Amino acid sequence: MLAPKGASRLDLAQAIAQQYQGSVIPYFHSQVEPSKLTGQPLFKNLTPAFEVRDQHGKRIAQCVDDLTLQADFDKSTPPLSGWYRIVSDESRLLQLVMQQADPKASLSEVLKPIAQLFGTDLLHGQGGMVRVTDQTGESIAIAAPLPGERERPCELITAPISSQHLNKLESLLSIARKLGFTTPIEGAVHIHFDATSLMSAPILAKLMWVLWIFGDSLKQLLESNPHCTRLGQWPQKLYDHIQRPEWAELNWEEARQSLAEFTLNKYCAIPSPK
Repeated sequence: MLAPKGASRLDLAQAIAQQYQGSVIPYFHSQVEPSKLTGQPLFKNLTPAFEVRDQHGKRIAQCVDDLTLQADFDKSTPPLSGWYRIVSDESRLLQLVMQQADPKASLSEVLKPIAQLFGTDLLHGQGGMVRVTDQTGESIAIAAPLPGERERPCELITAPISSQHLNKLESLLSIARKLGFTTPIEGAVHIHFDATSLMSAPILAKLMWVLWIFGDSLKQLLESNPHCTRLGQWPQKLYDHIQRPEWAELNWEEARQSLAEFTLNKYCAIPSPK
């Protein structure tokens, strides 16, 4: 969803918490996006996110950034005070930041625990940027102001819903509408489901065959948003690998190990057949 100008996903999280007499827990949301840098296909970062819990501490929803949303924002808008992102070229280092840094800390202080772990001092740069290096000078992580209006995108992630799906979704969406949240140009609905039944080599092969052959038809049938362009394709080699007759004979652990040789990322989508 898209917060109105002057508002943010934090406003939605707070409104949901108020509705349910709950609380808002800030945390870092890990994301990747395509990179134009040679040898670095993905850009890894942490952005401000907010989990809403009810009065019993049970998760209701999460309000996070969505880097696939790009078209609705004025990138010339100055960064909003207090909003920042943390970037690194190593996902494991970002996992370390998530475990050690306080998401409620200011930009100037958030990486201080990381610097202490590496026995170095924070390096302050232009535009409020703060960098941590190891004792050899190699970069560990950088905190920098969030680009203008990046506080406005909000992917609303509900807790798992087992019954009364429409009513429970509407209870959250009605709050967003009252705050003036709208649908972004590149907006989409993602449905996550228990994939335990897909933990089977032959079943996974059949599913991939259906999506590979009938992907375009399914998009038309389900009226997929044509503006969702930040998508990739499965490698042809992956499809060919899974469709081999001997693949169906693998147990699930063998299948997982077999797939480990392929580098996949979240921007893979239903590809058009070659």
